[in-house]
Amino acid sequence: MAKSAQKILVVDDEEPILELLKYNLEKEGYDVKAASDGMQAVEMARKFQPDLVLLDIMMPRMDGVEACRQIRAMPELANTFIVFLTARTEEYSEIAAFEGGADDYIQKPIKPRALVSRISALFRRDSKKKSESSQIRIGDLVIDRSSYTIKVKGREVSLPKKEFELLFFLAQNPNKVFNRDELLQNIWGSDVYVLARTVDVHIRKVREKIGEDCISTVKGVGYKFNLN
Repeated sequence: MAKSAQKILVVDDEEPILELLKYNLEKEGYDVKAASDGMQAVEMARKFQPDLVLLDIMMPRMDGVEACRQIRAMPELANTFIVFLTARTEEYSEIAAFEGGADDYIQKPIKPRALVSRISALFRRDSKKKSESSQIRIGDLVIDRSSYTIKVKGREVSLPKKEFELLFFLAQNPNKVFNRDELLQNIWGSDVYVLARTVDVHIRKVREKIGEDCISTVKGVGYKFNLN
């Protein structure tokens, strides 16, 4: 396989959708495995170690949001992309998906060519970021993109991929204020549609893990990383 290093786990309780996605992704050269419910997805993710998970939200035994949380809790899968597939259109469903640790959110019905394009864009952006400057040291904080690790006063802290990229981007530009649209563009990209509220959710989670004082809110403008 031309892209054998890039593994994708597809999770959906509808067999026709599983077959459609598996066929189109394998045609692009990806190594693909399928699961039909959330519990199976978690177990398979642990064994398969995918680079990306396509995850339906509404499934039997365990829904996609809970499956996402459990996958995100595995340190060995901290850098795995998780993309939700769902027929639901409510805003709270999208927010719940990103709070659970999703990188992208795609509504059904699925257009295979568009989906493949989105996945390729995620992998391309990831590859580009890894080739850029890989380590930032600010006081007691060390952020290392080459290993996706963060240390605060010598203590290692684990962040999901998007929280990590958000912290890294802000730390690269200390004391500079970015509004939500700028952060969405730089972290999620123009080809991924997410709500501005998603930025607030990720900022809150970063603060909980790194410290409340690392990122300031500039009222009515946006956020900045504090360099004291």
